[in-house]
Amino acid sequence: MARRRLRPAEGPSAQPSLSANPCCGLCEREVQATSRHHLVPREEGGRYGPTVDLCQPCHSSVHRFLSNRALARQYATVEALRTAEELQTYLRWIKRQRVERITNRRGRR
Repeated sequence: MARRRLRPAEGPSAQPSLSANPCCGLCEREVQATSRHHLVPREEGGRYGPTVDLCQPCHSSVHRFLSNRALARQYATVEALRTAEELQTYLRWIKRQRVERITNRRGRR
Protein backbone atom coordinates (compact mmCIF):
# COMPACT_ATOMS: atom_id res chain seq x y z
CA MET A 1 0.00 0.00 0.00
CA ALA A 2 1.50 3.33 -1.01
CA ARG A 3 1.84 6.12 1.52
CA ARG A 4 0.04 9.35 0.92
CA ARG A 5 2.44 12.26 0.59
CA LEU A 6 1.52 15.61 2.02
CA ARG A 7 1.54 18.54 -0.32
CA PRO A 8 3.14 21.73 0.99
CA ALA A 9 -0.28 23.35 1.51
CA GLU A 10 -1.51 20.35 3.56
CA GLY A 11 1.40 19.95 5.95
CA PRO A 12 1.93 21.79 9.22
CA SER A 13 4.60 23.92 7.58
CA ALA A 14 6.05 24.14 4.11
CA GLN A 15 9.65 23.86 5.34
CA PRO A 16 10.13 21.55 8.34
CA SER A 17 12.96 22.54 10.65
CA LEU A 18 16.06 20.43 10.11
CA SER A 19 17.25 20.85 13.70
CA ALA A 20 13.99 19.66 15.27
CA ASN A 21 14.26 16.11 16.57
CA PRO A 22 11.16 13.95 16.89
CA CYS A 23 9.77 13.40 20.35
CA CYS A 24 8.86 9.97 21.71
CA GLY A 25 5.18 9.69 22.57
CA LEU A 26 5.83 7.58 25.69
CA CYS A 27 8.99 8.88 27.40
CA GLU A 28 8.69 12.35 25.82
CA ARG A 29 12.43 12.56 25.09
CA GLU A 30 13.81 14.17 21.95
CA VAL A 31 15.40 11.42 19.88
CA GLN A 32 16.90 11.08 16.42
CA ALA A 33 14.32 8.64 15.08
CA THR A 34 10.97 7.17 16.01
CA SER A 35 8.90 4.25 14.80
CA ARG A 36 5.13 3.90 14.50
CA HIS A 37 3.46 1.89 17.27
CA HIS A 38 -0.13 0.72 16.75
CA LEU A 39 -1.94 1.37 20.01
CA VAL A 40 -4.10 -1.66 19.29
CA PRO A 41 -1.75 -4.24 17.73
CA ARG A 42 -2.45 -5.20 14.14
CA GLU A 43 -2.86 -8.84 15.19
CA GLU A 44 -5.69 -7.77 17.50
CA GLY A 45 -7.57 -5.76 14.86
CA GLY A 46 -5.80 -2.40 15.05
CA ARG A 47 -4.38 -2.26 11.54
CA TYR A 48 -6.16 0.99 10.70
CA GLY A 49 -6.42 2.27 14.26
CA PRO A 50 -4.53 5.08 15.99
CA THR A 51 -0.75 5.06 16.15
CA VAL A 52 1.90 6.88 18.18
CA ASP A 53 5.56 7.56 17.38
CA LEU A 54 7.89 5.86 19.88
CA CYS A 55 11.66 5.78 20.19
CA GLN A 56 13.25 2.38 19.64
CA PRO A 57 13.92 1.67 23.36
CA CYS A 58 10.31 2.44 24.31
CA HIS A 59 8.87 0.48 21.38
CA SER A 60 10.97 -2.58 22.21
CA SER A 61 10.17 -2.37 25.91
CA VAL A 62 6.41 -2.01 25.38
CA HIS A 63 6.37 -5.24 23.37
CA ARG A 64 8.75 -6.94 25.79
CA PHE A 65 6.74 -6.25 28.95
CA LEU A 66 3.17 -6.33 27.60
CA SER A 67 1.40 -8.92 25.46
CA ASN A 68 -0.53 -7.93 22.35
CA ARG A 69 -3.76 -8.98 24.06
CA ALA A 70 -3.01 -6.71 27.06
CA LEU A 71 -2.09 -3.85 24.73
CA ALA A 72 -5.40 -4.21 22.89
CA ARG A 73 -7.63 -4.58 25.94
CA GLN A 74 -6.02 -2.47 28.67
CA TYR A 75 -3.47 -0.12 27.11
CA ALA A 76 -5.05 1.25 23.93
CA THR A 77 -4.06 4.86 24.69
CA VAL A 78 -0.74 6.56 25.42
CA GLU A 79 -2.02 7.66 28.83
CA ALA A 80 -2.87 4.05 29.70
CA LEU A 81 0.59 2.92 28.57
CA ARG A 82 2.21 5.53 30.81
CA THR A 83 0.31 4.17 33.81
CA ALA A 84 1.05 0.48 33.10
CA GLU A 85 2.57 -1.01 36.23
CA GLU A 86 4.88 -3.24 34.16
CA LEU A 87 6.50 -0.16 32.56
CA GLN A 88 6.96 2.08 35.61
CA THR A 89 10.54 1.02 36.45
CA TYR A 90 11.53 1.26 32.80
CA LEU A 91 9.97 4.73 32.37
CA ARG A 92 11.73 6.09 35.45
CA TRP A 93 15.03 4.79 34.04
CA ILE A 94 14.65 5.86 30.39
CA LYS A 95 13.68 9.45 31.18
CA ARG A 96 17.17 9.97 32.62
CA GLN A 97 19.01 8.28 29.73
CA ARG A 98 20.46 9.55 26.49
CA VAL A 99 20.38 6.17 24.76
CA GLU A 100 19.02 5.86 21.22
CA ARG A 101 19.07 2.07 20.89
CA ILE A 102 18.86 -0.79 23.35
CA THR A 103 18.85 -4.52 22.94
CA ASN A 104 16.42 -6.67 24.86
CA ARG A 105 18.20 -9.92 25.43
CA ARG A 106 15.62 -12.62 24.96
CA GLY A 107 16.31 -16.31 25.00
CA ARG A 108 16.09 -18.06 21.67
CA ARG A 109 12.90 -20.04 21.25
